[in-house]
Amino acid sequence: MSEGGLVIMPIPALVAVLLNREQEKGSPLTEAEVLAIRDTAQCTMVPSDVAAKIVESRGYQDIDPACAWEEWSAVRLGL
Repeated sequence: MSEGGLVIMPIPALVAVLLNREQEKGSPLTEAEVLAIRDTAQCTMVPSDVAAKIVESRGYQDIDPACAWEEWSAVRLGL
């Protein structure tokens, strides 16, 4: 996410989409799969203050699409 201005937000949250796809697959996603899912994810641009409200209402921070593989690799272990 950016530090002001507009923020790219995957809708639904990228972490939720990745978790769902991994559960459907029945095994860990590969880096190529994570990046392909990220690249085809539905996104919207919102002001940073709106993004913060969405994150607050959702109750968790999504992973950064720019670091999707690295962040997914770390987050998925705790899900």
